[in-house]
Amino acid sequence: MSYYKGNVSGQTPGLLPGPPPNPSVTNAGYFWWEAGGMFGSLIDYWYYTGDSTYNDVVLQGLQFQVGENNDYLPQNQTNGMGNDDQGFWGMSAMTAAELNFTNPPTGKPSWLSLAQAVHNTQQQKLDNVCGGGMRWQAYQFLNGYNYKNSIANGCYFNIAARLARFTGNASYATSAEQTWDWMTSIGLISDDYMVYDGTDSLTNCTIINKAQYSYNAGIFLFGAATMYNYTNGDATWETRVNGLLDAAISIFFPDGIGNERACEAVLSKCTIDMLSLKSYLMRWMAATTKLAPFTYDRVMAVLKTSAAAAALQCSGSPAERPNGRMCGLSWSKNSTWDGTAGVGQQMCALEVIQSNLIQQASAPLTSNTGGTSTSDPGAGTGSGSTSDPTVAKPATGKDRVGAGFLTAFVTIAVIGGLAWVSIPDGK
Repeated sequence: MSYYKGNVSGQTPGLLPGPPPNPSVTNAGYFWWEAGGMFGSLIDYWYYTGDSTYNDVVLQGLQFQVGENNDYLPQNQTNGMGNDDQGFWGMSAMTAAELNFTNPPTGKPSWLSLAQAVHNTQQQKLDNVCGGGMRWQAYQFLNGYNYKNSIANGCYFNIAARLARFTGNASYATSAEQTWDWMTSIGLISDDYMVYDGTDSLTNCTIINKAQYSYNAGIFLFGAATMYNYTNGDATWETRVNGLLDAAISIFFPDGIGNERACEAVLSKCTIDMLSLKSYLMRWMAATTKLAPFTYDRVMAVLKTSAAAAALQCSGSPAERPNGRMCGLSWSKNSTWDGTAGVGQQMCALEVIQSNLIQQASAPLTSNTGGTSTSDPGAGTGSGSTSDPTVAKPATGKDRVGAGFLTAFVTIAVIGGLAWVSIPDGK
């Protein structure tokens, strides 16, 4: 929280310090999505400990960034909006609903309705290219729009499964099942349950990028565990949960200690985004044990060893915070600090350590077991919610007469400007 200034007068609630021109492991610039992920970690902190110190700040940030249509598509984030970015905010709202986090005041969107809005807006973006699947980027003008990746589809799958369980509405379960089927048919989830990064729609999704990131494994694991719970122990979902968990442990826990396989061996290869990815795997592995209890022993075996190693790694003294307790990413180095510090590293250590309290924590709620967040099945389907903000709206009547030239000029200027500022983030 020492990195977060959104609750300070004159600052913008919900935002971490913005990204510098060339993010690296030594600077402190963060993309919009990571703040949404951070608030999820802080909701977890309250859930595990009962300490409500940060709850007001979390509520303020999650509500301030809902956007003009209460769907986590704020217009001022358009030039970098990925479907996964929107999804991380939606998953934090879903967590708030499941854990009965402080409900928003009257007149503000409920946590459940925000998750429903994210699901509904993303459902409108599914297409038949490659037989289905979610694109990485939310809008066609963004670099990476042709990439269909696991994290965007994982967010959609994860939220849909959890909405099905919370509300009992089978249509959400259908969305989750269809996403799983598409992921496996394309090969982004392999027969041995490895979750690969993505594929290019321009090649009809025939070439798979087999990079593996920890949050991809975690997001499908928890979604599958939720489906297992929703289906009252369906054997197919049990098999999938076991497969995903065993694969995640084999890939991301060498010697029983959590490791970001893609970059941790050479930290300079880690983008700002990658430094936080382990936190989500730890979060979702712990949560999986509540919905699929047969996973508990395997999960806790690696979370305990990882937590002990992470605590030792929290021995850093960067120049800006020379306190001797900042956490690095490389837990396997034990008390020899790896020289890095930042929000992502702190989130990773926090999540793995607090996850060791999962057995004494309550299971996520549903609308039938005490969940109080109110439902709005049509959230996100109103005017403007699913529209590409760069597409000019048709004019009528006198608007056509007086504004034709101006509309054309402004549209060209806006789209031209967006083209050069639309660089993808590090995910």
